Parts: sequence; C-alpha cells; structure tokens
Amino acid sequence: QVQLMESGGDSVQTGGSLRLSCTVSGYTYNNYCMGWFRQAPGKEREGVAKISNNGRTSYADSVKGRFTISQDNAKKTLLLQMNSLMPEDTAMYSCAATSEYRGYWYCSEQQQYTYWGQGTQVTVSS
Repeated sequence: QVQLMESGGDSVQTGGSLRLSCTVSGYTYNNYCMGWFRQAPGKEREGVAKISNNGRTSYADSVKGRFTISQDNAKKTLLLQMNSLMPEDTAMYSCAATSEYRGYWYCSEQQQYTYWGQGTQVTVSS
C-alpha cells in the first residue's frame, strides 16, 4: 500500500523559510513524477513544483526562484525548500505521485497523480 505523509508545515512571517518533507512508503515504481500541490481556502488546487525520476523539475511561475523541489532516494523522501515566503503562499500543501512517467508533459497534468498525502498547513503572516 502506497502512503505519502507530509510534515514541516508551520506559521511563519513574510520573508521566512520552511522545508516541507514527504515520506513515501510502499512505492515501487521506477518511472514516475512526484510533486507538491497547494490549495488555499476558496481556491482550486494548483501545482507548485514537480520532479520526475530522471530529476527534471518544473515550477509554477509564482514560486520560481523561491522554492526548490528535490528528492532523497535513499530516505524515500520528497522535499520542498520554500524561501522568501509571502502571505499568498498560505495554503494546505500536499505531495503526490504518479504510477508511471510518459514524458515531461506527463508531470504537469494533475489528473495523472494517483497517490496523495493528507497535507500540511503553511501559513504566512504579513
């Protein structure tokens, strides 16, 4: 059974930093996309950062230059380093994974993500 569990969410002030972690268990796919998504109250869920098994990354325009996605394969952990946080980054952040990889485009499609964590709350105050 695949399980994803996020941690690291917190309340910080504008300009602060946080590092989110997503621990993955029971996941045996070698070709995949993994990503971080967020959903603010009253808004649709949006993709924040994605990474494929070959290390290719992509970011939402709103977080480019501030967020960095990475993976520690030895620890089976997906990471999201968030710097220069702003109030508009406030949201529930979830990690997710696909069961296959068909190309760079595949990671950009939210509907392809099969496995999801419960989320961790990030609140940025001004």
